[in-house]
Formats: sequence, C-alpha cells, structure tokens
Amino acid sequence: MKQIEQKAITTIRFLAAEAVQKANSGHPGLPIGSAPMAFTLWKQMRHDPKDTKWAGRDRFVLSAGHASMLEYSLLHLFGYGLPLEELERFRQWGSKTPGHPEFGHTVGVETTTGPLGQGIANAVGMAMAEARLAAEFNREGYPVVDNYTYALTGDGCLMEGVASEAASLAGHLGLGKLILLYDRNEITIEGGTSLAFTEDVGKRFEAYGWTVQHVADGEDTEAIAKAIDAAKADRTHPSLIIVRTEIAHGTPKANSASAHGEPLGEEAIKAMRAYYHWDEEPFAVPEDVRAYFAELQTGYSKQHADYDAMFEGYQKAYPDLYEKWVAWHETKLPEALKQDPRLWGASGSKATRAVSGEILNIFAEYMPNLFGGSADLAPSNKTELKGKGFYGAENRLGANVHFGIREFAMAAISNGIQLYGGFHAFCATFLVFTDYLKPALRLSAIMHQPVVYVMTHDSIGVGEDGPTHQPVEHLAALRATPGTLVFRPADAKETACSYIMAFEADKPSVLALTRQNLPQYAETGEGAYRGGYVLRDAKNGRPDVILMASGSEVELLYKAADLLEADGISSRLVSMPCLDLFDEQDAAYRESVLPNGVRARVAVEAASAYSWDRYVGLDGETVCLDHFGASAPAGILFKEFGFTAENVASAAKKSIAKAK
Repeated sequence: MKQIEQKAITTIRFLAAEAVQKANSGHPGLPIGSAPMAFTLWKQMRHDPKDTKWAGRDRFVLSAGHASMLEYSLLHLFGYGLPLEELERFRQWGSKTPGHPEFGHTVGVETTTGPLGQGIANAVGMAMAEARLAAEFNREGYPVVDNYTYALTGDGCLMEGVASEAASLAGHLGLGKLILLYDRNEITIEGGTSLAFTEDVGKRFEAYGWTVQHVADGEDTEAIAKAIDAAKADRTHPSLIIVRTEIAHGTPKANSASAHGEPLGEEAIKAMRAYYHWDEEPFAVPEDVRAYFAELQTGYSKQHADYDAMFEGYQKAYPDLYEKWVAWHETKLPEALKQDPRLWGASGSKATRAVSGEILNIFAEYMPNLFGGSADLAPSNKTELKGKGFYGAENRLGANVHFGIREFAMAAISNGIQLYGGFHAFCATFLVFTDYLKPALRLSAIMHQPVVYVMTHDSIGVGEDGPTHQPVEHLAALRATPGTLVFRPADAKETACSYIMAFEADKPSVLALTRQNLPQYAETGEGAYRGGYVLRDAKNGRPDVILMASGSEVELLYKAADLLEADGISSRLVSMPCLDLFDEQDAAYRESVLPNGVRARVAVEAASAYSWDRYVGLDGETVCLDHFGASAPAGILFKEFGFTAENVASAAKKSIAKAK
C-alpha cells in the first residue's frame, strides 16, 4: 500500500473516532476497524462525487448503519460536498450527520439504514432493478445500465432474519452484480458473537448460491482489492467477501464490546494517536490527503464523461429507447391512464381485490415500469401483471416477482427497487401480515418512497381462516405511521382513485382490499381523491346524524340510513377511503363534510375503533371490532359481531340522544 493511502485510511479512522467522542454518542469501533475495507472499495468504485444522481454510478449501502461515521468520513474526504463542520456536529440537532444514515438528508446516502439487515435487502432490490433495466435498455456497445451494488455489513445484520430472506432470494435470482462485504469483527453490544452466533456464515451463503471469499486480515487492502475484483468477475452469482477485522483496531479498546456502541474516551484516543503516530489536531485533514482525494476525482470525472459520451451516442442511435428511458423515469401518471373508461365503468358485485387486479393490469398497459409481486399469494392478491413474465435468473425482463414467503424481505427489496430509479415498485400479501413487513414500510415512509403495498383480505371478511388471518388492529397501526397513506376503498371507482393517488404520491401507500364481494355505488367517484366525502345527504341538507365508514362497511350506511329514515331521522352518509388524505384537506372542506354543528355521529369499520375517535367526538358512537375474530363464514361473523344495519341504526339513535 502506498504511504498516502495508509494516511488516508488513518484520516478516516480519526474523523470517525473524534466525531463520536465530541458527540459523546455513537459507534466508533466498526468505522475504525473497517476503514481499510471501505476505503479500498470506494477508491475503485464507479462513482462521481460531483454528481450524486449520476445514473451510471455504483450503489453503496451501509447496512451496518450504526457505523454512520464511516460513511460520513468517506463522503467528506471523497468530495461529496459534506462539510467538515457537519462531521463536527455529528448527532446534533439540525446537522447533516444524524446517528444513522438517512436518504434524502445527507448527500450521497443511497438508503436509510440502521435497523439491521434491511440494508442488505435494499441492496438486493437495487441489484434486481439494475439487472432488469439493463435487459430493457442496453444494446451492443451501449451499456447505459451497468453498475454494481455493494453493501457493507457486520455480524448483527447477518443475524437478522430479513438478511437471510433477502440473501436466499438473491442467490436464487443469480444477482451476479451484488457484492456484500462482511466486516467480521465478532463483537456485538453484549460481548463476543460466540454468545449467540456460532454458525458458519460462509457455508450458509454458499448454500444460498453465493460465491464466498475470505480475507484473513482486514488491514490487507491488496487482498481486499483482489477479492472485490474476483467478485466483479463473477456475473452469475452474488458474492460475499468475509473480511476478518478487529473492532477499534489500534486502540486500547480493540476487540472489546465497549468499542461497539460508546465513545472511546479521551485517554483511549490519546493512545490511538500514539499507535498511528498521528499528530494532527482533532478533525484535521492533512493537505496531502486532501490533494490525494482531489486527484482521485480526476478519474471519476473521466468515467462520468465517457459514460455521457456513450449515452449521447445511444440517444442518437436509439431515439425510441431514449424516449422510453425518459418515460420510465417520470413520476407522474399518463393523463390518458387516468381517463381510461375501464377504470370507472365497473358494474355488479365485486371484491375490491378483484377490482384491484383489473386496475393493476390496466395501469401496466400505460406503465411498463411497474415492477413487483406478492409473497406467494399472487392468485389471492390478484397482483399478477398478465403477459408481463416473471423476473428470474433466465428472464431479466419479467415485471412480476416471485418473492416467496418472505414478507419482510419483499418490502425491503421493494424499497431498494424504488430507490434505484426507473420503476414504480409494488408488493402484496394479506393485510394481517403487515405485522411481518412493517419495519420496511416504516422505512419507506421515512425515505418518502412511494412503494405501493397491496394488502388484501382486509377484515373478518376473511371468514373461515379465523382470527390468525383476520386483521383487527392493523389499520389503526398503519394509520398511526407518519407519512403513510392508507386506502380502504368501498368499490371499484374508489379503488381506481386510490391507485392513482398511490402511484403519484411521494410516500408509501397501503391499499386494504376485500376478499368478499361489494356493490358498486353511483355516488362514489372523484371525492375519494380528498380522502373523505359526502355520498348522500339528508334531503333538507340538515342531517340529524352523520354516518361514516370505509371499505366494505359503506354498504351498511345505506341500509342503516333507510331504517333511520323510516323512523323520521335524517342522515348524511360519508365515505372515508383514506383518513390520512382527509386530514390533509383544509378546514373549510373538512367542515363541509363533517360540520361541527352535527355532533351525533357514527363510525363503522370492521376493525379497531382507534382511528375514528377524532371524528366521532364525545357524543359519537363506533360500530367497530375491538377484539379478535373467529372462524366462521364471513356473513355470520359480520352478523354476530354487530355489523348489521339494525345495530348501526341503534348506534345512531344513541348518539343523537347523547348530543341533545
């Protein structure tokens, strides 16, 4: 190794250690131990720090997100425009260097990481996206899509189930341009990994279908570089490079658990300075180190310029493909799609999951960049894009993905697909199994990624499958997730509105869809774009009570209103397909739908009542489900649990009495 390269690695180590020490918070051990590996990778990685959105760049994911100061040090030194002052403000209010890397917050960060294991799954999604885009757009002499996806992980990530799910699928798919560097320091917060993690990780990954290499010494940058080159040469298998490192190498806390998640302390940093013969001031970057990284930029700029020249030639040689490239990277839906009469002309009784399947396939006619699938439930979720093929090792052009029974990995992979660019990602399972994928959906929301979650079998309407498969608390939990749109449409037109809103959003969306058939309503339509709207009003415009519901329970409103009218009670019927969107409307609109002067209100939903408290008020009533379901035909369950017109009408009368 050149002396200047060793000095650059030492600079990375001290920036990380000093930032954690100044913040009195953070994880110094892995950044110090893995600095040689990370430097070696970034040095030879295809990227341009002056253009962080360059389509031709390699992708880097720090799956071990607690080692964020490693990435921040790299971003600063390689010239990504992250100021040194931000490193000094590590983990402080308003800084660009939060405790874990955040996409969209810090320049150059490709995905939000920290919850262990998910970064590996994100990287799998990115590698899948790269392979599909390459198959779609590359032509001989014009490799417009040709990048590697790298992830740096530690022992903790590889203990998490989501990493195993994703790695298993990656091996099956033969994602040869996915390379995982494993910082194997064998230390976690509680102590050595031998306490709970003694498996042979290499053999496990070999069984998944990965190529596995071992580097015995994490300080041996030449061996690391050779391993990366060998991994890049294998285009048919994803690669795992296991690098044996020492946590907090060169400090008195080396190979100790205390180095994992707490500052080293001033005395230890003093000893570290002596070990590395480092006489620089805290946060200092030697001038020759700065000059070295500036020199590297010359090579990165040339790579970028060569790519741009190639892409310019591509544009001239294949103008139709270039036009398609631009269309695939557009976020707005085609206007012709929104006006397609097939979206608005449904008739008869249909389950919204069935309607959803029809709509997805209409969307696919206009949006060939739809990319997603189901966790082994496509026939039930109705999510197969007909005639679009299935993505696999032998068919990179397939738009459908067999995710297998891997709900968590499916969602995290979908995040990676969406982050890569060029796609509208979707995934599907039963609503009750959002319990399995919720951590990834939460990261979709934190990153403002518009992944569409198609969640069917949305209530006790699942019927005979029983309480294990009947979601009760799930809608409330999803609605409580910030930055997430939860749609529960009542019929085909509301389902179409939901899909349009979901695919144009800057946040994730969940579509909760029925297994059972529902009627179509003449009154539904564009009001659904506002989340809640009046379906039918009192004849005199002055209702005695407001009846509101989402999804399948809207049908009950009509029947209950007829019963109330027979008793001389007037009602307003309000459909609430998306509470989140309704809450975003201005006060005047919300008042026009739910006027404060009408305090008698009833909310009806075959799920927990928690979501509805803010609408019904102190005098209102809920007809909801605050206990688990049972195994029986759906019709019997709705009746036994009080979801009848008579019960809704009774609740309305009770609310009217309280409001007087």
